[in-house]
Amino acid sequence: MDLNGLASLFSTYVRPVLDVLLLAYLIYNTYQILVKTQAIQLVKGILLLTGIYALAFFLQLSTVTWILGIVAPGLVIGLAIIFQPELRKIFMHLGQGRLFRTNRQPRASQIEASATACEILAQMKRGALIVFSRNVGLKEIIDKGIRLDAVLTTSLLVTVFAHDNPLHDGAAIIQEGRLAAAACFLPLSNQQDIKKSFGSRHRAALGITEESDAVVLVVSEETGALSLAYDSKLYYGLSGEQLRVRLAKLLEGEAMESAEEEKHYEA
Repeated sequence: MDLNGLASLFSTYVRPVLDVLLLAYLIYNTYQILVKTQAIQLVKGILLLTGIYALAFFLQLSTVTWILGIVAPGLVIGLAIIFQPELRKIFMHLGQGRLFRTNRQPRASQIEASATACEILAQMKRGALIVFSRNVGLKEIIDKGIRLDAVLTTSLLVTVFAHDNPLHDGAAIIQEGRLAAAACFLPLSNQQDIKKSFGSRHRAALGITEESDAVVLVVSEETGALSLAYDSKLYYGLSGEQLRVRLAKLLEGEAMESAEEEKHYEA
């Protein structure tokens, strides 16, 4: 087959298939991100305005069409500003999604090591903050901490948080199944209705889940309570078994199965 034949084959069959596959990938991933953030409200608002404008144009409602033509651009810009954190999260997801990353999901042994360490630290009444990185990278936060790149074990996590050393303050970041860094400081949550009893660890756990899709383990220094934060919500007072079940499902991409598992204390 000559070059013209190959070019014709590519244009006739390969290009349309690639076009459809790429578009389907973008639509699916964008939808997956939207349903996990408040940005879905932005999409609903834009679709509502578009629908009203189309109806007014079809029915030739000149006054409504004229007003929407003037107001709509400003409203879209305003909504984009209001939902800026959610839009930022969307583009971070798309830029650092599964297609562009090589890290593997944490294995059961790594989840067990983290959960066991948290149980030990809870009995000792030592606070801890352990962050599991998922799709959205945390390179900027890791770079500002103390890099370790160590094999994740229960003993190492207990050593990091159970003693007054330079690594005790801040969070430990788990990435690609390894303890990437410790003494990392996380952004605090801007939520206004956080319980007064929650300290800086819980606010930091919520803060990083508002800016990324990370899953965060928290051990309260005051009460020894175990908590889990993800999707901008804090699930407080979990048992060790609940912690393991939720971590396995979240880090392996499985959906929550029961309403009881979804019960949480929103900060």
